[in-house]
Amino acid sequence: MPSILSFSHYVPERVLTNNDLARSLDIDPDWILQASGIEARRIAGEAENIVDLAVQAAQPCLSRHKPGLLLAASGSSTRRFPGPAAEIAHRLGLGPIPAIDLPHASTGSLIAMSLAAKLTEAHGPVLVVAAEKMSAPAQTDKSTAILFGDGAGACLIAPESASDSRGLEIVDFALHSDGAHTEALHLDLTGPLRMSGMAVIRHATRRLPEAIMEVLARNNTRAQGVAAYIMHQANQNLIDRVARAIDAPAERFYSNVRRYGNTSSASMLIAASEWHEQMHLTRGDTVCFAAFGAGFHWGALLARVRT
Repeated sequence: MPSILSFSHYVPERVLTNNDLARSLDIDPDWILQASGIEARRIAGEAENIVDLAVQAAQPCLSRHKPGLLLAASGSSTRRFPGPAAEIAHRLGLGPIPAIDLPHASTGSLIAMSLAAKLTEAHGPVLVVAAEKMSAPAQTDKSTAILFGDGAGACLIAPESASDSRGLEIVDFALHSDGAHTEALHLDLTGPLRMSGMAVIRHATRRLPEAIMEVLARNNTRAQGVAAYIMHQANQNLIDRVARAIDAPAERFYSNVRRYGNTSSASMLIAASEWHEQMHLTRGDTVCFAAFGAGFHWGALLARVRT
């Protein structure tokens, strides 16, 4: 089975707190925390672009293996084309390997990991990177300004022949899409981010548990038996709702949304990177990744500590 060998991440230095936002938006900072579970988010500088964030995040993943393919997810790229993937590969010194853009907000890293699990036998190790600069287009509306931050995450997925005992074997995944709700969450090339918060949370609250239970059922795994859940960090309330819906212990859902806010497609990998640095798992433990986002697209991926 292909395995995730490493995770890494990068977040900008500037911290935007709820108190900062409260002054500029004329709202109560306590309301922001109650509504979202977010206290602060990181904000990229004007000169920092998607490629800069991605390169910083990806470099630590390249210490042991050179990838034969790069998959780059971003929902906030500034151009119609080219996307950032080829420039990221060039800046990382990866040579003329294929570099593919996945313009998916929120679910981009999960989709990329799932594709990498299938493509790694043909291309060798696959570098997955997700980078977002969502704070600027979100600032025009109070409901989105409180949620979004900037950052990037990465992981390296290798075929079974290159895997080692430290890897997380990718056991199974499920991906789904429903284009009937494209207007509920979208970002045009010009203008602000548009989001119907109630529609997004309503669908996410239903679809995420469905996808998680789909991969668990196919692999005869109980929700209570999963050692850790790493979700897209949309907001804390959604994470808590999913935990209740599948009747799994809330403490097994890793969360850093309080410190970074919603970094869209980068959020799951940023969370995975921090979780991986402090995890205490044993052989055979299972980990479930899950995400929901614009499109709508959603899914889940099940991994296992190598036995």
